[in-house]
Amino acid sequence: MNLAEHYHKLYTESIAKIAAGNYETDHLIDSDTDQRFGITLVIRPDTATKYKIQQFLTEAKAIEPDQYYYQNADIHITLMSIISCYDGFDLKDINVQDYIQLIQQVLGKHKSFKIQFKGLTASPSCILIQGFLTDTLNEIRDDLRAAFKNSELQQSIDKRYAIQTAHATVIRFRSELENKNALVQLIEKYRDFDFGTFQVKQIELVYNDWYQREKYVKKLHQFSLS
Repeated sequence: MNLAEHYHKLYTESIAKIAAGNYETDHLIDSDTDQRFGITLVIRPDTATKYKIQQFLTEAKAIEPDQYYYQNADIHITLMSIISCYDGFDLKDINVQDYIQLIQQVLGKHKSFKIQFKGLTASPSCILIQGFLTDTLNEIRDDLRAAFKNSELQQSIDKRYAIQTAHATVIRFRSELENKNALVQLIEKYRDFDFGTFQVKQIELVYNDWYQREKYVKKLHQFSLS
């Protein structure tokens, strides 16, 4: 996949929809009854990168204060959704240690790598930081796919879609946009902004809700890359 082309296509299609008022709002984001949980391997950007992301988000909040903005603790890249969030999933349903052991066997073969956060893209429901990755990340994903396929552990890898990007969602639309033209102008301003490049040395296995909110996330294990 050519990531730059993929992000550009997603951007042009989605920004046109947002500008025309054809965006989507998420009505579950403030719900106390949302019971969608799963387990995920996530990558966290470094502090300097998150600082630059928050600079952008501060400007966005001034234009659209009622939307959902990711806090630093919640910003992440999904390396692999092991069990995609579904209503009623509970950690008691699985043996977490079996998952840790299998993932460790895969990650132990790989070295640390870099990810660059550069520019913004969009979907009809959210704004994303564009992540550009090295071959290592997709090699890890392919190895995880093979390992889980050959195991009997519960998993739903690639059930929704085969993940190939390294984006981070930072804004979700949860209500009507009051100043969508100004927001689109701000997104254009940051379209090619360099948010930073960081070394991925740790990968977390977490139990999480749909939005990866800190108050619901439980870190199950932290893996180190050599």
